[in-house]
Amino acid sequence: MNRPHATPATPEADTPASGAAPGDGTTPALTPPAALHRHLTERLDGAARAWLDQALDEATAHPGAHGPISVWELRLAEAGRRCGPAHADAARVLILHAAHADADALTRVYFQGTADERRAVLHALPHLLTGADALPLVEDALRTNDTRLVAAALGPYAARHLDAHAWRHAVLKCLFTGVALEHVADLDRRARGDGELARMLGDYAEERTAAGRPVPADLHRVLALTESATAPGTHGTDDPHGKES
Repeated sequence: MNRPHATPATPEADTPASGAAPGDGTTPALTPPAALHRHLTERLDGAARAWLDQALDEATAHPGAHGPISVWELRLAEAGRRCGPAHADAARVLILHAAHADADALTRVYFQGTADERRAVLHALPHLLTGADALPLVEDALRTNDTRLVAAALGPYAARHLDAHAWRHAVLKCLFTGVALEHVADLDRRARGDGELARMLGDYAEERTAAGRPVPADLHRVLALTESATAPGTHGTDDPHGKES
């Protein structure tokens, strides 16, 4: 699959000022599409529900790519205005799911879309793909300084497909940028007994303390996880020497 170069995403009108993704109590990446649809329709007004129903019907009737841009891709751009910022992520995820967007379509939407559309693609990954074809999208999001994208990138798809080295550095990026580790899917399982992550966290805590800066509270939580089920002499790393650079 040919992957275009990442381009800076432009902010959209439905983007909130805070670093966390907007929402109404249901995380799109963690909620089955049928439940997400029920949750969303209960909260939309009549006009927004009618627009969403039409958008989903169009995506179902014309999935995949049709011409330079599909009608359902146009609806992704409208979702914030039609459904409101609190519901735009969920609406976009549902449209992507109805369109059965594959890795190529998701890649196109991600690299051509706004930051809000990119976030929706990341939320949609666990509902649409089982393989690691879209892992480059997660890796791209983790290279940005957009905390909303970083948080969205670390959902169930990343938990399944990021290797240990990349996942550990993603956890550290959350600590660097202030992304709450509650956004990291499957954190307890992946951090448990990971001696190399413990070393990295310890080094980071020492650096913060030496600089007179506070150590994030989330660090202590993850450090406690790494200490559980760690056998003596176990480094929990892919490196045969037990250390990462």
